[in-house]
Amino acid sequence: MIADGERTRQGGPDRAVVDVAVGVLLQASGQFLLTSRPQGKVYAGYWEFPGGKLEAGESVAQALSRELLEELGLAVAVDDVQLWKQQMVDYPHALVRLNFCKIFRWQGQLQMREQQQAAWQSLPVQMQPVLPGTVPVLAWLAEEQGFKEPTHSRTD
Repeated sequence: MIADGERTRQGGPDRAVVDVAVGVLLQASGQFLLTSRPQGKVYAGYWEFPGGKLEAGESVAQALSRELLEELGLAVAVDDVQLWKQQMVDYPHALVRLNFCKIFRWQGQLQMREQQQAAWQSLPVQMQPVLPGTVPVLAWLAEEQGFKEPTHSRTD
């Protein structure tokens, strides 16, 4: 998937792949958590599933458990992180491999530790704009739920 294809790619054609762990936190009701990207980060204000980059030696589950605690104050046991799907996204600023994980159990209350916003959503999502790498996940969730309508509205 190519995001913002009209923009120049930083780092050229041989840039390294950045692995990112992404959490799809699902409530029993079927709602899922979206968070906004904080000010100062690329795509600030765009809505996405929470997560972050893997550090050296970390597994996807370890990285996601660490990121959710650091960013949102939620404790997630590594055993409760279920790798679901992967998606390569070629953003202008980075080539990323998104490792999407479903999470059904966590402890704690949401704490917006990076001054981001959070919203529990169902399909179609109401929060806009949505980060390009988030769009396939919404389609996958819609397919699982037998949803026939658009999963989000385009603002571009």
